Amino acid sequence: MNKVILIGNLTKDPELRYTPNGVAVATFTVAVNRPRTNQAGERETDFINIVAWQKLADLCASYLRKGRQAAIEGRMQTRSYDNKEGKKVYVTEVVAENVQFLGGRGNESGGDNPGYDPGPGMGGGNKPSGQRNNDYDPFGDPFASAGKPINISDDDLPF
Repeated sequence: MNKVILIGNLTKDPELRYTPNGVAVATFTVAVNRPRTNQAGERETDFINIVAWQKLADLCASYLRKGRQAAIEGRMQTRSYDNKEGKKVYVTEVVAENVQFLGGRGNESGGDNPGYDPGPGMGGGNKPSGQRNNDYDPFGDPFASAGKPINISDDDLPF
């Protein structure tokens, strides 16, 4: 099984490029704090390269910024290439399958995005454009609608 889940802060804005076939690819790095401190009592940080493809790449490039906290779910990938000196270079990165924006709108350098609704996750299962769930705010409190009645038909219940 090859499954990676990370929560970290972007070290710089995502870089969006396109393949010769026109496929979007975004690359960025997240800084992830280790759960324990080292012998000197300092918390160490890992800097992990992330690659997102297609629509997810466009969304990451549009809405993620340096310093923004994000949760990334994906798979680990290694690849190699020969550099200009002819030396083989190995690269390890996470290929994102799902990205969640974390934190509030206040720590997003791009300002508010009132028309943006990524749905429960940016990786897949998003609603068709034009359909909005007005109770879901990807940047706000996920429990903001707690205590309000839930409109569920009997056909939706599994019992």
